[in-house]
Amino acid sequence: MLRTALRNVLAHKARLLMTVLAVMLGVAFVAGTLVFTNTISDAYQKSSQKGYEGVDVAIAPDKKDDDAANPGDAPRLSQQLLDQAGKAAGAASAYGVVDGYSAVADKKGDLIGGGFSNRGGNYYPGPDGKDSRYTMTEGRAPKAIGEVALDSRTAERGHYKAGDSVRVSVDGPVRTEKVVGVFTTDDGNVAAGGTLALYDTATAQKLFGKPGQFDEIDVKAAAGTSQTTLKSEIDKILPEQAKATTGKKLAKDQAEAIEQGMSSMQTMMLVFAGIALFVGIFIIVNTFSMLVAQRTRELALMRAVGATRRQVTRSVLIEATIVGAIAAVVGLVAGIGIGAALRSVLNSTGANVPDGPLVVAPTTVLVSVLVGVVVTVLSAWLPGRRAAKIPPVAAMNSVHAAPTTRGLVVRNTIGAILAAGGIALVVAGAGMGGDGQGPMAFGAAVLVIGVFVLTPLLSRPLIAAASPVLRIFGMPGKLARQNAVRNPRRTAATASALMVGLTLITGMTVIAGSIQQAINKMAADGLRSDFVVSMGGGSARPLSPEVSKTLAKLPEVTSISPLRASPARIAGDSDSLTGVDPKAIRNLVNVDFTEGSFTALGGTKALIDDKIADDHGWKVGSTIPVTYEDGRKGRLTVGGVYEGNQMIRGVMVDSATVSPHMATVADFQVMLKAKGGATEANKDLLKKTLGENPAIKIQTKQDISDEIAMIFTLMLNMLYGLLAMAVIVAVLGVINTLAMSVFERSKEIGMLRAIGLDRRGIKRMVRLESLVISLFGGVLGLGLGLFFGWAAGELVATELPTYELVLPWGRMGLFLLMAALVGVIAALWPARRASKLNMLMAIKGE
Repeated sequence: MLRTALRNVLAHKARLLMTVLAVMLGVAFVAGTLVFTNTISDAYQKSSQKGYEGVDVAIAPDKKDDDAANPGDAPRLSQQLLDQAGKAAGAASAYGVVDGYSAVADKKGDLIGGGFSNRGGNYYPGPDGKDSRYTMTEGRAPKAIGEVALDSRTAERGHYKAGDSVRVSVDGPVRTEKVVGVFTTDDGNVAAGGTLALYDTATAQKLFGKPGQFDEIDVKAAAGTSQTTLKSEIDKILPEQAKATTGKKLAKDQAEAIEQGMSSMQTMMLVFAGIALFVGIFIIVNTFSMLVAQRTRELALMRAVGATRRQVTRSVLIEATIVGAIAAVVGLVAGIGIGAALRSVLNSTGANVPDGPLVVAPTTVLVSVLVGVVVTVLSAWLPGRRAAKIPPVAAMNSVHAAPTTRGLVVRNTIGAILAAGGIALVVAGAGMGGDGQGPMAFGAAVLVIGVFVLTPLLSRPLIAAASPVLRIFGMPGKLARQNAVRNPRRTAATASALMVGLTLITGMTVIAGSIQQAINKMAADGLRSDFVVSMGGGSARPLSPEVSKTLAKLPEVTSISPLRASPARIAGDSDSLTGVDPKAIRNLVNVDFTEGSFTALGGTKALIDDKIADDHGWKVGSTIPVTYEDGRKGRLTVGGVYEGNQMIRGVMVDSATVSPHMATVADFQVMLKAKGGATEANKDLLKKTLGENPAIKIQTKQDISDEIAMIFTLMLNMLYGLLAMAVIVAVLGVINTLAMSVFERSKEIGMLRAIGLDRRGIKRMVRLESLVISLFGGVLGLGLGLFFGWAAGELVATELPTYELVLPWGRMGLFLLMAALVGVIAALWPARRASKLNMLMAIKGE
């Protein structure tokens, strides 16, 4: 039986090639994902370990989570603690670390690093005058205000060298500094494409609002002193809100964080690899079913000469194992290439990955081989079992047992129950809000399986609906329709492969389009300001109060309010207060009040959103106990309750009330209105007033919507790219089914040629059959995708009140056109092969 299986594999090379490709693509995706994520994770982990080589113990502020602690951040570390750490038993040296945001512009004025990780720090010379964290390759370390050193990658990208002037921004206003040195570093953020600018310690503390203070103190152990021993000594001198950690623990924690961060990407990519493999299952089942059907005489003869049912099944499974093993090995090799290519693509986008070898872990090899073999064998088990049940005499007489009526009734009943149950679960999940994700996901899986089971039943009426169009093509069109419904199970499996891909693509498109519409509406409804000013790389970055003061002096600015957030404890709960200008804010935001109005805002009177009011049972006149950022306690009075949204929510107070309690007075946004509205001329004026600052974003409502839309578009395009694998596999499935169908019907095609159907008619018949099957799968995919898009949107609507379903008719038409194109492309080779059949040989052939 083993020799027979091997001979069958070699005898059907062309037929099994498509199956190998289908499995290989899925395995390649799995292997490529594992190689890529393992390589990136390993490179970052080794880079982070290098960064901690000179750190034996690190001291950092430790925020205590109790009512006694101030709501603000833990106190930074003092110079006194630094001196004590350097003198601790077992300590060789200690240096203080100052960290903050520092954006660097290139010579054209554009931001280097794109806001990804623009960091600033301090150069802290040791007894030898050098900082062990950084190696100067050009010039010297900064020693005074107005001097800066850049990392070598940033200097290269900005074309800077020692002696040049560079424009930087720490909290808004532009500063012109002199580049006095260029250095190398093992900092992982720099390796990943970020920038690092170093100042002398005093300047860094002043720029980042930390005079005389440090964000971290790193201690180097003396020879013969272990990190654990040194930590024990350091613990004795620590203030209450500080903690010490060994360098090994820090490196381990960072490695785990990197691994955890990569695991989410790995999981997402593996999900799409799984989808591609799931689509491949339809092809494998179809292929082996058709191979078994074409070899009924051979299998019957084997049964007649003594082969048992188990041996026949085993023969088919051995073929599947060989095919799966070949596909797995080829897929693994292709996956290694994909992993290397993905790293190169990542580097080409500017997100430079630390150097390191390509990692092909033993688990990657094992998983790839297992996935390829197991998926193929499991998919071939049902056709193998069906082959073993063929009665020898019936098969020898070419009597192919059609599915019984009872079997069809059972199949359709099971399919209907699964589909109805899936619909019920999805609808129930849609009505459960945030708790409905689990039932909805399970219901979606059940519904897809139910539709797949019902697809043979659905194929006849849906394909029959295309009859009027097919009649236009005459006899080839009529024959194409009959061929498409001749074997409903085969048609169903072929169409289902395409259905899965289009279901996901359509569903994601519906959700993305609806969310974008909701964001546009939210920005339009929530904001009345013409412009919103914030720091690049995230709106939460501190913005100097000087920015709003500078803009307020412009005669074109008619109304302006800075927004500043301060951590606070409100009625015992950790929260924050948003400071605003009480006179200007009413002209800049658009909210509906359930009680009170903006006129009540000022002094100790606050405005709260309706959610906070409902949670605490507060209304106008209620007193709110508050603990400010600096630990002082006070009371606020509710002056109004408004309907919060994604743009405006929380507790609003007068900036004059909250600012005295802030450790560093800074804004996170500035809203303003200008004469003439949100025009390009006004935007250019604001940019020039702020010194053409590359680190500051000046956005209109449309800009805010477009920025969010760009993120959604990028994510959607990535998902389209990942799903393209499933679509490619589906195309292979259509090609495979048609090619084997042509072989199966070669005698029939020969007869059609003999009675007058020319080669062009044969080609048209095969192409139309492919087109009908593909469109059938496309229609099912669009229908399921719309349903899932609606259901998922109901969950989104609970968090996004402006959400409403938007049907992307244009894109849906494009997807249907894509399905048709898949059918046309997939039919090229089978149609050509069918038209070239020798009619006499085909009629004569068995």
